[in-house]
Amino acid sequence: MDELRQKFLQQISDAGDEAALEAVRVAAVGKKGEVSLKMRELGKMTPEERQTAGPALNALKNEINSALAAAKAALADAALEERLKSEWLDVTLAPRPARTGTIHPVSQVTEEVIAIFADLGFAVAEGPQIETDWYNFDALNIPPEHPARQEHDTFYMHRDAGDNRPPNVLRTHTSPVQIRYLQEHGAPCRIIAPGRVYRADYDQTHTPMFHQFEGLAIDRDISMANLKWVLEEFCRAFFEVDEVELRFRASHFPFTEPSAEVDIRCSWDKGQLKIGEGDDWMEILGSGMVHPKVLEAAGVDPSAYQGFAFGVGIDRIAMLKYGIPDLRAFFDSDLRWLRNYGFAALDLPTIHGGLSR
Repeated sequence: MDELRQKFLQQISDAGDEAALEAVRVAAVGKKGEVSLKMRELGKMTPEERQTAGPALNALKNEINSALAAAKAALADAALEERLKSEWLDVTLAPRPARTGTIHPVSQVTEEVIAIFADLGFAVAEGPQIETDWYNFDALNIPPEHPARQEHDTFYMHRDAGDNRPPNVLRTHTSPVQIRYLQEHGAPCRIIAPGRVYRADYDQTHTPMFHQFEGLAIDRDISMANLKWVLEEFCRAFFEVDEVELRFRASHFPFTEPSAEVDIRCSWDKGQLKIGEGDDWMEILGSGMVHPKVLEAAGVDPSAYQGFAFGVGIDRIAMLKYGIPDLRAFFDSDLRWLRNYGFAALDLPTIHGGLSR
C-alpha cells in the first residue's frame, strides 16, 4: 500500500491538466483501478487480516481522492489566474462617454396625449394611412368642389389609364378613423385617433407628412359644454399649468356644425411662451359638433346621438411646449437635434408621475 500511495500521489503531482488527473483517478480508484481491486480482495482474507487491511485501504482511497480534489482546485485556480491576466482592466480609467438612445419629441408628445385622454376615459383608435376617397372626403361631408380635394393639396395614388374606380389618397387627416370606428363599434364612444397624415405643403410650419390626433365623443346628450371642458382639461394637463383660458371663435368645417377654432390665452416674455396668462391669444386647434351627415355615413342615427370632434397637430403642440422653432427639423434625422430635444427612453409620461421630466 505504501508503494501504491507513493505512485499515485506522484502521478497526481505530475498531472498538468484535468485530463491527466482523470486518468490517474481511473487508474487508482476507478471501477477497475488498483485500489478498487485491492478492496475486492478483502473478501478472501481472514477476519484478522480484514481488520488491518480494510481501514488501511479506506484511508488510502480517501487520501488519493483528497489529493485529486486539491490538484483539481489548484489547476482551476491557475487557469483563472491566467484568464485574469489576459482580461485585466484598469478600473481607475475614465469611463467611455455614454451613448444612449432618446425618444423623438413626436413619440413623447403622442404618449403624453394618450396618457391624458386615457385618464379622461378615451380609447385609442387607428386606421390605414392609405384611404379611399370616400372615407377621406365623402363620408366627412366634404363636397367634390372643396379645395382640399384638389391635387395641389392632396396626394392621390397612381391609377392606370382607364381605371375609373374612385381614387385612393394618402389620408389628409385622421378623421377617417372616426368613420371606421363608428361603423365597427357604433355609438356611444369616446376615442382619440393619433397618426401620420399627408398634405402637399412645405415651409417652416408645414411639412408634407406630419402628425395629428383627433378626438371624438358620441352619446345621447353631449354638448359644446362637454367639448369645452375636455379641451380645458387637456390643455391644463398637457402644458402642465394650473389654469388655462380658451376662446372659441366661430368657423366652418364641413364635418362639424357648429364649428369653432379654439385659441388659448398666452404671453410672450422675451421670446418664451407662457400658457394661461397674458393678453395674447394663440390658435391651437379646430373643433365642433359632429355634422349629422357624418353620423349617417358612419351608420349612427343623428336623431338619437350627437357629439363633438376636434383635431390637433401633434408636431405643433410639441413645438409650443418644448420651444422647437422649426417644424422641418423634426424630420431631418439630425442626431445632434435629437440629443438636444430627445427624451430618456424610460421616462414614460403618466398623469400621476408627470408628463415631462
